Amino acid sequence: MTPRPEDPARLVGDDDRETAVQRLREAYAKGHISHEEMDERLDQVLSARTRGDLATPLAALPDEEAGATSTIGAATGRIKRRGAWRVPRSLKVESAFGNVDLDLSKAIIEHPVVDIELRVGTGRAKITVPRDAIVETEGLHTGLKDARYTPRHPARPGGPKIRITGSMGFGRLKIRHSRR
Repeated sequence: MTPRPEDPARLVGDDDRETAVQRLREAYAKGHISHEEMDERLDQVLSARTRGDLATPLAALPDEEAGATSTIGAATGRIKRRGAWRVPRSLKVESAFGNVDLDLSKAIIEHPVVDIELRVGTGRAKITVPRDAIVETEGLHTGLKDARYTPRHPARPGGPKIRITGSMGFGRLKIRHSRR
């Protein structure tokens, strides 16, 4: 996925605002900004209307950690993550001929938004998300079989947003919410 150039006139969405607030919290926790400076910058972020308005409160902050993106890959075989594993802000999963099984129900999710980019050739993919998660699949392209996902109604507030993008070749993606 190629990054799009930032348009300063583009309106700020909830995801943009959440990401900016998270960056401010991290900078404060690491001692890069004072409490008063964080309060002032939070006010600017919460009142920002465009991307350009977000540039000022985020200026001079350290870049996001490089470890925020991870890649899991296998040419053949199974990719499987279960239990209490730490989910990065952005996860790329690449599998040419194997199956993918990601269980986020007991995972440690520290970010309000998690991006999962799938690159699956043949084989199936199964993703289990937390019960209160909100799942978006608009950026996912499927080959022969459509993704199977039924959103929970009503979605509980406060859960993480899981955005699934990428492409599925000949396999099927099944997404389900955890029961606990």
